[in-house]
Parts: sequence; C-alpha cells; structure tokens
Amino acid sequence: MKTRGVVTIVSLASLLAACGGDEVRWAGTITDSAGVTIVSNTEVGIWQPGEEWTLEEELRIGALEGAPEYQFGLVGSIAVDSKGSIYVLDSQAQHIQVYSPDGVYERTVGTRGGGPGELQAGMALLMGPGDTLLVPDGQNLRFSRYTPDGSSAGSTKMVLEEGRPMGFRATASGTIAEQIRPLMLPNQPAIENPEDAIVLLANDGTVTDTLMTFPSGESIGAGTATLFAPEPVWDLTDELQLVFGVNDNYRIGLYTGGRPERIFTKPFDRQPVGDADKEAVRSELRRRMTQYGASAELIERNLSRFHFADYFPAFNVVVAGSVGTIWVQRILPISQLDEGALASFASTEDIGAPGWDVFDAQGRYLGVVDMPQGFTPRLFRGDKIYGVWRDELDVQYVLRLRIVGDLGPGAT
Repeated sequence: MKTRGVVTIVSLASLLAACGGDEVRWAGTITDSAGVTIVSNTEVGIWQPGEEWTLEEELRIGALEGAPEYQFGLVGSIAVDSKGSIYVLDSQAQHIQVYSPDGVYERTVGTRGGGPGELQAGMALLMGPGDTLLVPDGQNLRFSRYTPDGSSAGSTKMVLEEGRPMGFRATASGTIAEQIRPLMLPNQPAIENPEDAIVLLANDGTVTDTLMTFPSGESIGAGTATLFAPEPVWDLTDELQLVFGVNDNYRIGLYTGGRPERIFTKPFDRQPVGDADKEAVRSELRRRMTQYGASAELIERNLSRFHFADYFPAFNVVVAGSVGTIWVQRILPISQLDEGALASFASTEDIGAPGWDVFDAQGRYLGVVDMPQGFTPRLFRGDKIYGVWRDELDVQYVLRLRIVGDLGPGAT
C-alpha cells in the first residue's frame, strides 16, 4: 500500500512468527517511486550479545558545597569548543561558566542584566565557527555574541515577526539552526494552516536560509497549551541533513533540501494519558503557583488553560549522533516519575526515559542504550555525551560520558 509517497511493508518478524520461524532483528528496506528509502524495523535490535554500546562516566563537574564556581543553580545548556572546553549556561544565575576539558574552572562569561554582554533569559549556547558563542536571550529579545576569550562582541535584535523561537541546534562544525513558529496572539484572528520553519543563522543570529517548512505542532494555542500534543522533533547533522519526525508516530526521516531521502520506522505501543498523569501535572503546577503566592482563583484560572492530548508521544527527542547514528529517546509517563523528577518537571521534554533507541546510518535499529538514572543529555559530540545529572538531594552536576563499543572509524 502506498500512502503519500511512503511504502508500507509487512514486517518479516510477524510473518516468521506466524510460521514458527526464528526471531528477526531487522525487517528490511524498500525504495518507493519517489526514490525514498523506507526502512522497516522490528522491536528487536540487530546488536548481538556483547555488541551493545554502554556508557562510561569520564568527568563530573559540580559540588554540593565549596567553591561557588563549581555549583550550579539550574543547568540550561551546554556547549563545547574546538579545544574541548566546556561551557555551561546556568539558567538561574544567567551566566556562563567555562571549564577546561579536565573540568577545571577557567572563567565566567556574562551576568544577569540588560546591558552589553548581559543576559536575562538565555535560551541556548550555540558554538559557531572559530569558537564564537551565540546566546539567544528571550527576555532581552536579542542574540548576544561572545568572542573565544569571553568578551562581548555585541548583539543583534531578535525579530519576533519572523517567528517565535521553538528550538536551536549547533553542529560540531559550527552551523547554527533555529526552529521558528508563527506568533499566535490572543484576540487576533487564527492563522490558517500555520507552518514552522527550520532556518540557518549567521554568527549574529540573522536568518540566512530556510532548510525546511512543515505544519506547526499542536502544543501551543492562543493563550492555551495542550501537553503531549504532536510536535515536530528534529536535529541537524554536520552534512546539513535534517533528522525529522512528528512524535505522534514512530516514523523518522533524513531530509536534504526539505525532501526525504530515508525514512525509518519502529513498532511502538501508544500510551494513553491517564487521569493519574493529568492529576500529577496539575498537582505539581498548583504546588509551584502556591509557592509563589498565587491566589486560589488565579491558580484555577491558569490551570484551565492547560489541556492534555489523549496519548503520550511515540518518542521524546531525536539526536544526530556519532558515525551517522540516530538516537531516539523513549517516553516515561508522568505518573511514573519519582517525586524528585516531578518536582523538576519543566516541560514535556522532561518525560524522556533513560532508554534511548539507537539506529545506524542506514536507519537499522541497533538496540537500546540506557543513560544513568537522573541524567539528562544536553549535547552529543563524537563518542562523548554531555549532560546534567541530579543526585538524591537534587544537586546538579555536569557529566561527560563516553560511549563504549565499536563505533567504527571517525567516531571521536
């Protein structure tokens, strides 16, 4: 059956199961009339026993007590320069701490404020060519730039008329991309068939090109939000291929010039958003608003603006990893989060499970890699994964993990 240029093929695993055959670890590929390669995977990866990748902790930065340079309020984003130095945006303090590849504190970049080189709501750390740093600031409405030594290199106005920022990526080679969405304002006519765009940015944050456009996600409306609604999820490779999928289905593609070249699928079970999940979110939001002194009337009015999709997403995050691999984070329903994880819940991105499905460059499902409990990846670079880990006291640390396994040439 052909639908929208995509061929659906029967899983060989189901055929063999019906015939009493052996377990199949990869169903196969087919190319449709438009030249798109479709890779149909089974639920079982092709890694054989002993071939699975694991993760090894290489570096930990942070401390419960001691020098303030090693304490974090809220780690928002991480970047790494060409020498391996680690940049950490503290979203609470609104400054950037820089550490050597061995984790030794080097300097602090920026401070809270609205002046030159200052930040109010830094959204991401984007390492550009020549180790220049670009930081979008959602409150100052500008892109702030910094030289390799941490000096301010000026700023560029954030043009919201071009679209609302929905996410940023920077490749290892310094290419910067942004997802933008048309602004939907209360008391304004609804935009018919709104479309997001993924655009390339120059070192100063100005738009230079559009890589792809697609229908906007359904999470954000005019004054309302629908949690767990379908959203586009993406990443960018060094070859400027987009890894892209809408997370209501386990169907992810590699796109060049806005056109799909390869699409891979994997079976998944749709998990309904139950009453326990909804109540867990409402209770946590109510607790936070009460903590900030909101009245009962205001709390209920705000909660009425939150709605829920019928089902959780098929996956959470996609990442373009080493040697052409694609990493896809599984979903953990809200009701399964422990008290500490629920207390730190900030967005639907926080429902990611420790297990990540890994696919090779051909889209074949290899198997699962489990992240440490309490660890949230922020950046993949070669065979390294940088992220934030919370201990049992909810203290944050920056970790660098190394992928252990046969990654082939060019992995580091």
